[in-house]
Amino acid sequence: MLKILGKASSINVRKVLWTCAELNLPFDREDWGSGFRATTDPAFLRLNPNAMVPVLRDGDFVLWESNSIIRYLAGEHGGSHLYPAAPKPRARVDQWMDWQATDLNRSWSYAFMALARQSPAHQDAGAIEASCQDWARYMRILDQRLAETGAHVAGEAFTLADIPVGLSVNRWFETPFDKPALPAVAAYYDRLAKREGYRQYGRNGSA
Repeated sequence: MLKILGKASSINVRKVLWTCAELNLPFDREDWGSGFRATTDPAFLRLNPNAMVPVLRDGDFVLWESNSIIRYLAGEHGGSHLYPAAPKPRARVDQWMDWQATDLNRSWSYAFMALARQSPAHQDAGAIEASCQDWARYMRILDQRLAETGAHVAGEAFTLADIPVGLSVNRWFETPFDKPALPAVAAYYDRLAKREGYRQYGRNGSA
């Protein structure tokens, strides 16, 4: 059975849990991370020297980095409907996954730490405002894309890209600040809520 190391509230762990739900994969999860077993424990560091969750163990195979893990799960466990084999549709999925992991993540980092986690180290008013503005700029890009497809981020069908992007959309709506109206993103959020995997793992935390 697959083993997933990481606390269930972590956004990156939730990517893996949601992917397992979409693929109907059973798994065993262990709590690691803030509030649980420390990822600086030597036993954990032997699996991931970066001391970050999640870590996947599939038999003797060990993998870290959440987007790499969910790509592996789709490739290894019959997920071609989530991660196409053809180069062009696969590249479109990868494009939006990579965008979420880089541009979008960087934009909301400071605002999320300040407003959702109430981090004392992230209370500079100017930095909060700049992060909120940058976050809104990238969310407008997402809104435009979803208005074009009328469905999901890589196109009409739900794909692996919707998992990290959907979790970022959850953070957008759950972080308290004055947001612009983004009707296509709001409709997308409602569509995702119809998926069992999202109901289980998409809206169950903001860590």
